[in-house]
Amino acid sequence: MQGLSPSIGMEQEYDMTRLAVDVVLLPDERMTLRAIEMNRQVVRGAPGEIVLDRESCLPHVSLAMGCIERHNIGAIHAILQRLAGESNVRQLTATGICTTTNARGEVISAVEIAESGQLQTLHERVMAELTPFFARDATAEMFCTNDVAPSSLDWVRTYPQKAAYERFSPHITLGYGVVKPVPAFPTVFAGERLALCHLGNHCTCRRILAACELSGR
Repeated sequence: MQGLSPSIGMEQEYDMTRLAVDVVLLPDERMTLRAIEMNRQVVRGAPGEIVLDRESCLPHVSLAMGCIERHNIGAIHAILQRLAGESNVRQLTATGICTTTNARGEVISAVEIAESGQLQTLHERVMAELTPFFARDATAEMFCTNDVAPSSLDWVRTYPQKAAYERFSPHITLGYGVVKPVPAFPTVFAGERLALCHLGNHCTCRRILAACELSGR
């Protein structure tokens, strides 16, 4: 898939030794393009906050967030390769658009992903195996964008309490605003790759640090 090739070693271009990261499922090309198209509808009403693309702001399903030492990227990559090879996640189902409102009263739209035992298991295994590598003391300097909102720091710091295990709610964030018109659902798509991504503001996935194909595709 053009623009989303694995990039282990890419982190060497950056001086920071600690990184705020997200372990994610990257959707197949069809769902990636559909998410970008829906994001364009959102951006018309709230430009500049989150603008998805195939290079530097990737549509994704978050599985685990944390802060890591840069020198551990290789070890994490090896774990993700093993988990990707063992995963039973063969397909995902987008069920519709869901919206939430943040503390500033802004509406955030996302594609809701149907929960499944296989996806829940993958999430829990990623959390369990990467916990030894994850710290929670996120600072703005660990992100790859200059301006980092307090809410972005809070998500990384409190991910286990807010979004893990029984609170895991798979989705693809589309941005600040409302999708109009609402596309038809459900949509079945594949999780193409398991990836470790460097976070930008609003916990967007800005750079792939390591990635591997899911064997169940």
